[in-house]
Amino acid sequence: MPASIPSTASPAGRPKKIERPIWHGTVLSQHPSSPYISKTRDERPIVLPPHTSESAFETALRELRELLGEEWVKCNDVALVDGDYHAVPLSHDAYHILEQDDLVPSAVCWPKDTEQVATVVKWANRHKIPIWPISIGRNLGYGGSAPRVRGSVVVDLGRRMNRVLDVSEQNAACLVEPGVQYITLYEHLQEIGLGNKLWIDVPDLPGGSVMGNALDRGVGYTPHGDHWSQHCGLEVVLPDGDIVRTGMGALPGTDCWQLFPYGFGPYHDGIFSQSNYGIVTKMGVWLMPNPGGIRPFMATFPREEDLAAAVDALRPLMVQKIVGNVPCLRLGVQDATMYHKKTEFPLRENGLIDRKKAQTMIDKLGTGAWVFYGALYGPDEITAPKFDYIKKALSVVSGAKFYERKDVPSNHYLNDYAKFTAGIPTWRELDRMQFIPNASHLFFAPISAIDGKDALRQSHMCRNRMEEYGFDYLGTFFIGHRAMHHVISFMYDKTDPEMKKRALSCIRALIEDAAKIGVGEYRTHLALQDQVAGTYNWGDGATMRLNEKLKDALDPNGILQPGRSGIWPKRYRGQGWELKGGEERSDILFKRSAGRL
Repeated sequence: MPASIPSTASPAGRPKKIERPIWHGTVLSQHPSSPYISKTRDERPIVLPPHTSESAFETALRELRELLGEEWVKCNDVALVDGDYHAVPLSHDAYHILEQDDLVPSAVCWPKDTEQVATVVKWANRHKIPIWPISIGRNLGYGGSAPRVRGSVVVDLGRRMNRVLDVSEQNAACLVEPGVQYITLYEHLQEIGLGNKLWIDVPDLPGGSVMGNALDRGVGYTPHGDHWSQHCGLEVVLPDGDIVRTGMGALPGTDCWQLFPYGFGPYHDGIFSQSNYGIVTKMGVWLMPNPGGIRPFMATFPREEDLAAAVDALRPLMVQKIVGNVPCLRLGVQDATMYHKKTEFPLRENGLIDRKKAQTMIDKLGTGAWVFYGALYGPDEITAPKFDYIKKALSVVSGAKFYERKDVPSNHYLNDYAKFTAGIPTWRELDRMQFIPNASHLFFAPISAIDGKDALRQSHMCRNRMEEYGFDYLGTFFIGHRAMHHVISFMYDKTDPEMKKRALSCIRALIEDAAKIGVGEYRTHLALQDQVAGTYNWGDGATMRLNEKLKDALDPNGILQPGRSGIWPKRYRGQGWELKGGEERSDILFKRSAGRL
């Protein structure tokens, strides 16, 4: 590797700090120099929790302030300012797909530790007020910090519970609280002298919660890219306020809580992922020892129809674990959105990108119609022959080309990808948000087999439906060992009501299209979770019946995140809260007044 390109596996290639704006926080509690601070001082009416009068809510909040301290409970009466990635609101969903004032909380509170979280849960049970815990609030494209039930109280765990509690160099493991961001975990390892010895896995952007992303089963780019699979041991506050530790954590005095995930008896961790059965306050996370070298690379394929052959060629490389990380196969146009605004692309009369004409622009970037990004780990004597083997395997696609960092200019995405694959945070993916004015994104994320025919079928299905509704298909396949996450970004102008409605209608149609061919999403926006949950209906809805039995047993008062993943407690169930398609608002009172119930 040329001397001009420092190896990301060496200390010289690993920065101590990752630059970020000083207002990197939240709109309700942000740095005074944030460009959004002056806009949050206009008051607006508070949305009350369901079945709660104004006087009852005032009494309940007064009690909560006495329990947590006056400064740690605030009413959500601020103006609804969307901010940006560095200044995300706690007041609503910054990337709102329903009306901006729809999925809004009544108040926000900030507990300082697990015991105070349990205190909040018991308070919620006494007053029958729904609560909505968040880690950071940057689950953008999936609902952000917004609650599913309008008027819930957001429990912001991240502001005060943000410590890295333990790091074991010997065992390559750590214990974190909800507010530990990828960027802060990276910098913590640097500060304690382990930054070159132990690596983290980072997603596209590093401002999110390590714990929150794992609980939502997010993905990254290293061999540890399946974030949920790399957790080990949880501390959880149950909906009745009881505190439990899973796995070996149930054994007093153990040294193995972050080492062995199962313990004795039933394995409970899974019911706390993408669920509303408990509030996770501590999580063990496995780290990656420095492998002694890394070889990021990309392969380009010249034609859109090459997708099937490329995927089929990749399958044995993934099943046999020859490719060392969680690689991605991305549409060339999607790659180009990091370099160009939409107005810079050749457009058709309907306003969509002319893909054939755009290919000339894409070729100048060294990107094919499809581009594959991967990485190999270990010293050169291991990665060089592996790379040769991969090039030979993928060369079955006519016209395939291969690149390493030395082959591309300094601003090429491959250089940022090299950082991702070495666990170094970068903000490069924010460049995508310049694609259109007031850009927001909504994700459609179905699962695909590593099968060329299936990938091509999904790609065509999604493109045809999206173009019908006036959206460009921007798809990426994140490839695991046996399946792929097909993550499609809907880019829309959140200030354009008509475009928002089209985006929502389109993704609802895609959910139906996918279900008809046995394809399901692994993750979705709050407003779509009822519909997606309804597609997982084998056995006449057996899975949802099980989910509801667990919910009613653990949360009889229905106070914890009602509606999360389409799981409604008994007191909400069948009352009109579900959004199964076609609704314009989640507000049950609005739906009743419109004659929809």
